[in-house]
Amino acid sequence: MQASSTNYDVIILGAGAAGLLCAATAAERGRRVLLLEKANKVGKKILMSGGGRCNFTNQIVEPTHFLSGNPHFCKSALSCYTQWDFIAMVERHGIAYEARKHGQLFCVHSAKDILAMLLEECELAGVTIKTHCQMGGIQSVGSAETGVSRYTVKFQTKLQQGVSNSESLECESLVVATGALSIPSLGGSGLGYEIAGQFGLAVTQRHAGLVPFMFSDAVKPLCERLSGIALEVEVTCNGQAFTESLLFTHRGLSGPVILQISNYWHPGDEIAVDLLLGVNAGQWLLETKQDHGKSSLKPLLNHKLPKALVNELALLWWSELIDVPLAEFSDKRLLAIGEKLNRWSLKPSATEGYRTAEVTLGGVDTDAISSKTMAAKNQPGLYFIGEVLDVTGHLGGFNFQWAWSSGYSAGLVV
Repeated sequence: MQASSTNYDVIILGAGAAGLLCAATAAERGRRVLLLEKANKVGKKILMSGGGRCNFTNQIVEPTHFLSGNPHFCKSALSCYTQWDFIAMVERHGIAYEARKHGQLFCVHSAKDILAMLLEECELAGVTIKTHCQMGGIQSVGSAETGVSRYTVKFQTKLQQGVSNSESLECESLVVATGALSIPSLGGSGLGYEIAGQFGLAVTQRHAGLVPFMFSDAVKPLCERLSGIALEVEVTCNGQAFTESLLFTHRGLSGPVILQISNYWHPGDEIAVDLLLGVNAGQWLLETKQDHGKSSLKPLLNHKLPKALVNELALLWWSELIDVPLAEFSDKRLLAIGEKLNRWSLKPSATEGYRTAEVTLGGVDTDAISSKTMAAKNQPGLYFIGEVLDVTGHLGGFNFQWAWSSGYSAGLVV
């Protein structure tokens, strides 16, 4: 085992979106920056995002697109480094991108373009990057009273043929950009929370966000039978509503609209699905009864919804009247069916959890963090950026924008 010791101005733990931009920003100021990543390569979450095209930001970014115990916390960083600042960098590097619905911006070619851009920025600024790093411990020297602190970071780097290199490095500023618990296969972990606890910072309750739902009742086999079918719907829960695509899976429900609403769902809650957007289903059924009374209901609904879904709904809601002409339905029954079409109440048993969650809700309590610099208020030289904080964006590029904004804000001062 080899050992070495070197000093840096700034050590950043985690070479994801936030860590990479923070490193480049700090190094451009002349700071000696070391970026440590435990995985075998950097930016894994960038590479897999957006189906490999990276939804790197959004044209419309507002504080209302973020969840946090302190809804005002994100405002300063988002205004310090906006979506237009990141877009300017993308354009400067000649990366082709496109706008999709709801203002989402994606790479035309590959998410690799975004990662290559960030790595080039880091290389030009002189950032040192080490991968395969297993943390061994952090110690601080100094105190809040003196306002001066240095940090010793111990870790091991895996080398070839089972050999590891043990290092103990010092820095003035330590930045925690370790991400969170979501998608552990891409490096998600609770390391950042452990570091926060070591230095007396509170961590809020955490759970999986932007995640599919599962079911344990009769809805589960229904979803299995409809697996692969998608349609545009509105889903509401706890006063929040989103209109996007819903996807039936063999485990339950997914798709953008489900991921969005999952951030507002709690165990035991029901969600309501409007299957006929912009249509008062009850009124439409009454009018259709007048105009097409000889037809049964299924073929009429087949013009508005996938046939397989209509078959399932018929068995659920009017099984004894499947082949009966619409004229023989009572108005009361049609209004009841219309109510279900506009408000199909479903009760998920759980989410799929961190295994497939795109983000982690909750994190390091922002009460202990400066909203301007991302510095721990009572621990000089310690910073937290990105997903490790209690700031979570909606689906649509907002979590990347939070990574850029928080990373840049810290990079200006570390």
